Amino acid sequence: MNAPQAIIEKIQLSDGREITIETGKLAKQANGAVVVRMGGTMLLATVVASKDAKPGVDFLPLTVDYREKFYSAGKIPGNFFRREARPSDEEILTMRLVDRVLRPLFPSDFHAEVQVMISLISYDKECMPESLAGLAASAAIAITDIPFNGPMSEVTVARIDGKLVVNPSMENLAKADLNIMVGATKDSIVMVEGEMDEISEQEMIEAIKFAHEEIKVQVAAQERLAERVGKSLPKREYTHEDHNEEIREKVWAATYDKVYEVAKTPSAKEERHDNFQAILEEFLTQYSEEELEVAKPFAKIYFHDVEKEAMRQMILNEKIRLDGRTPETIRPIWSEVDYLPGAHGSAIFTRGETQSLTAVTLGSVKDANMVDTVAINYDQKFFLHYNFPPFSTGEARPLRGTSRREVGHGNLAQRALAKMIPTENPYTIRIVSDILESNGSSSMATVCAGTLALMDAGVQISKPVSGIAMGLVTDPKSGKFTVLSDILGDEDHLGDMDFKVTGTADGITACQMDIKVEGLTMDIMEKALIQAKDGRLHILNELLKTLDAPRPDVKPHAPKMEVLEVPKDFIGAIIGPGGKIIQQMQKDFETVIAIEEIGEIGRIEISGVSRENINATIAAINEICFVPVVGSVYNGKVVKVMDFGAFVAIAKGTEGLLHISEIEWARLDKVPYNEGDMVEVKFMGYDDRKKMKLSRKVLLDRPAREERPQGDRPQGDRPQYNNDRPRENRPQGDRPQRRDDRPENNGPRQEDNHN
Repeated sequence: MNAPQAIIEKIQLSDGREITIETGKLAKQANGAVVVRMGGTMLLATVVASKDAKPGVDFLPLTVDYREKFYSAGKIPGNFFRREARPSDEEILTMRLVDRVLRPLFPSDFHAEVQVMISLISYDKECMPESLAGLAASAAIAITDIPFNGPMSEVTVARIDGKLVVNPSMENLAKADLNIMVGATKDSIVMVEGEMDEISEQEMIEAIKFAHEEIKVQVAAQERLAERVGKSLPKREYTHEDHNEEIREKVWAATYDKVYEVAKTPSAKEERHDNFQAILEEFLTQYSEEELEVAKPFAKIYFHDVEKEAMRQMILNEKIRLDGRTPETIRPIWSEVDYLPGAHGSAIFTRGETQSLTAVTLGSVKDANMVDTVAINYDQKFFLHYNFPPFSTGEARPLRGTSRREVGHGNLAQRALAKMIPTENPYTIRIVSDILESNGSSSMATVCAGTLALMDAGVQISKPVSGIAMGLVTDPKSGKFTVLSDILGDEDHLGDMDFKVTGTADGITACQMDIKVEGLTMDIMEKALIQAKDGRLHILNELLKTLDAPRPDVKPHAPKMEVLEVPKDFIGAIIGPGGKIIQQMQKDFETVIAIEEIGEIGRIEISGVSRENINATIAAINEICFVPVVGSVYNGKVVKVMDFGAFVAIAKGTEGLLHISEIEWARLDKVPYNEGDMVEVKFMGYDDRKKMKLSRKVLLDRPAREERPQGDRPQGDRPQYNNDRPRENRPQGDRPQRRDDRPENNGPRQEDNHN
């Protein structure tokens, strides 16, 4: 049997590289299946959607799953079972990036279960699979009859050496000062997320525009593929919602004005919720118990629409927000540091009804987070964990492990702060943010609390970072729009944009944007960014009132750390047979010693609570690894005295000869030292036999000529000869006698007898 003929579409990137989309060969029982390939990287994406929605479901049950097969890179998983297990954080983050673009593109009344599965089946280090995941998912849906307002695609945009590039390799991405993922349809930007090295708002807009042009080409290829498959139109019919127009009209007529007035009256979250609920309950009193069974579900749906529209119009018309603020006003802020005596650094950050309790823990390289994926394998020395317990929103719900949302919010805060950790920082740093209250942008509260906690811990961050969440309300009919600074949870829910921006006083360090409406212009986006900058700087100033700079040192109970670098050849001597020497040092000095080989260098981390013990550990290691430096001065110990000089130990196991002629400028008849005496010497290098040469006299002032005793005249004072005279014409008596020609030097040297 011959293999089926695949249908293939090609995409040409602006730099000449090619992406192919293939369908008709693999996974043909799925509703849609494609293989996206760039270089040697291949992704298989499939989609299946149920024909009908489950009873009572009034939302889109969409699941996006992204998994990396280790065989794709010729690797075997490093876990105990040697098979792919739960998804890594990196896989979860890719799932979220795809989900956030796909979800708003399905019709709002489509409630059938949809499952999108993306698998990395071949990996090429020159082509990052995350950059292709959105394209693969969208293409799989585009060739089906599933209702979908796409296609869409996602691209990674980086700026390397001042030039914007699309979908770079991992190696090139490491050189970038801007790294964002952009998701869009051919008409609108839907999602932006990434990190930057303190760039300006205008630079970010330029990168987004660049990404959109690349995406338009990829969307066009998907449309061509759908036409060739014959699935561009029509889409399947569905009836997933029942409506009652009579009840809809009654709800709007009876409740809109009342809801508008409640929205217009400043109130707290719980109070506002109770007031809205009272309006709905009042409306429902007109129905009997039997009628309520039919009317109440419809009334709740339509009342939610009333709430949303009334609050939006109130913001657009009155320029007043639900809590009484103007669009630009930031909620009241208070913060505190050093709240947790047991942590190495801690902070509370509270903005309005959102609160983060954040702690910093300092560790050694042994505490690093091991990241092991198909594409990368390294020890992560700075990481942040974000926890969102149900009590933070006044809910009681089951705890089922770390959610994808928690992974995503933690990653955003981590990226915001990571660039501010100095490269010479010796510690592994873990930040934990526990959200204790939430009503709008707890991830940005985490960034602010993280900055304070790092400074409280004595981590010498380059600059403090703050973050803000921006919202947007638009009215396509009138053209009105209002950009909102520091949004509430309700404003996030009812608004058209959730735009989180973090940065220092000098520029943006990270962002995350989700846009819920089509046709958002770049002008509106630019206004949101400028307004976000003003808000960020206001919040930053509030942070600095609590703590304006990192503490000069870590806390007394925090580990202190020093880093040494030694030639790799010494590592074995430091560890000792079976680890005997390093273990004994750790026991004697109550320190933790971690050794890492980096090329020809051994990097040694020494950590402990006592600086004295750390210094003692360093001294012990230096004894093992001692390499004298020519020209350096050492305080040595006389270990043996001979007629011709003294042997001086400048370190354990390292000694050299201080010749009698090198002790003083004057001639000595006897070595003036006893064994055990300490003497300061300078290491002059090695002689022809690789023996160390030491000198004391070069550290002393040389006597003036008139003070020199006769007979002690140094070599430089001998009569000078005319070098222009032919050698054969020089008087024979003028020639200095060579040392080897002297009778007393015909035998072995005395110092050769000392081992």
